[in-house]
Amino acid sequence: MATIPPPPSVDPVLPPDTPSSAPSPLAFTDYRYYWVARFTAVMATIAMVVVIGYQLYDTARSDYGMTIREASFQLGLLGLVQFVPLAVLTPIAGWAADRFERRSVAIFSNLIDISIAAMLGWFTWIGGLTLPLLFGLAALHGVARVFSGPAMSAIAPNIVPPAVLPRAIAMSSIAWQSASVIGPAAGGLIYAAHPTSVYVFAVASLAVSAFTLSRVRPVQPPPPEVRRHPLREMIDGLHFVWTERFLLGTITLDLFAVLLAGATAMLPVYARDILHVGSEGLGFLRAAPAVGAALVALGLAIRPIERNVGVKMLWAVAVFGAVTVGFGLSNSFALSLALLVVMGAADMFSVFVRGTLIQLNTPDHMRGRVSAASGLAVSASNELGEMRAGAMAAVLGPIGAVVIGGAAAVGVTALWSWLFPELRRARTFEPQFQ
Repeated sequence: MATIPPPPSVDPVLPPDTPSSAPSPLAFTDYRYYWVARFTAVMATIAMVVVIGYQLYDTARSDYGMTIREASFQLGLLGLVQFVPLAVLTPIAGWAADRFERRSVAIFSNLIDISIAAMLGWFTWIGGLTLPLLFGLAALHGVARVFSGPAMSAIAPNIVPPAVLPRAIAMSSIAWQSASVIGPAAGGLIYAAHPTSVYVFAVASLAVSAFTLSRVRPVQPPPPEVRRHPLREMIDGLHFVWTERFLLGTITLDLFAVLLAGATAMLPVYARDILHVGSEGLGFLRAAPAVGAALVALGLAIRPIERNVGVKMLWAVAVFGAVTVGFGLSNSFALSLALLVVMGAADMFSVFVRGTLIQLNTPDHMRGRVSAASGLAVSASNELGEMRAGAMAAVLGPIGAVVIGGAAAVGVTALWSWLFPELRRARTFEPQFQ
């Protein structure tokens, strides 16, 4: 993609709506570098996460002699140790994205992840993996993610005009989701062929991400009218989200729905002990949601939705929960893959609407901190969702944990449509407040 320049009057990535909204050639070049950086970083980190989860579960079962339920609980703890640094550092990360040059913050995060991948590769090579080591490196990976997310999210609105931001977000989602297809599949297959090589793959991909991101023109944060104490600025960001009901409802909908319905933590259990497809099958299970998500993201990039966006977002979250119930009950590998594809498609639709609404309803000088708060909610839903699933699996078994969680997510969607009528009333992506 990055090697084929478009004709001067045509922009296949960010088509102009009006002459005044058309991206400049430099903005188009910056966005292409940004897209590649996002794609390679996500591909590497998701491949690492998939393999870390499988290695932890396999180590718990093989080296520590744990039962399926005990090892499932360890997967829940893995989510918890990744969430703790996110919870602690999110206000600092959001403040950093609004105070410092955003591209440099994201590159710094890539360098942390390169170090993690190198250490994991070394200990895999010498056969020195232990549960404490895996937990510790997973926590360090959480540190890298908490600084990367707000900085990367805040870059895009600075390099494209507002009129084409929905398309830019959709294309960014394609980068994320296509990397989420390739990353897990590549991670599982490479690990099955040669365990250490998956971390070599991760280091190389992260290095490409850091290099391409360095090619983007520096994105300086907008200067606030009055520079305040860093702690005060962090609190201002959280207060802004808390007092704006529309943003609060949008962010917390995803938080509680995925917290309850997330089935990702149980995929190593399904791959190894329910569907019996091993690490190769785990890679495809992890990639399946991203296939559905990438297809939806491509469709939205070509033809973004414009009407009744709030209601459509709520329906997408409800479908996500319902399909999770079906996946939990499935004992067929093919059916499980199909259900995960639908799950990813529904999640992508919700993510696209939510991401666009948040970006367009947030002042630029607050975007880093609001993106950090949104990222914390996403991480809480994912990592604490894994903890929830692991704890429930220890009591009810993995199938019960997934089915009950999916049903609860459908209930949360109905509850949020009542608690936050602003979501139902959002007809377009136009700002809901001024």
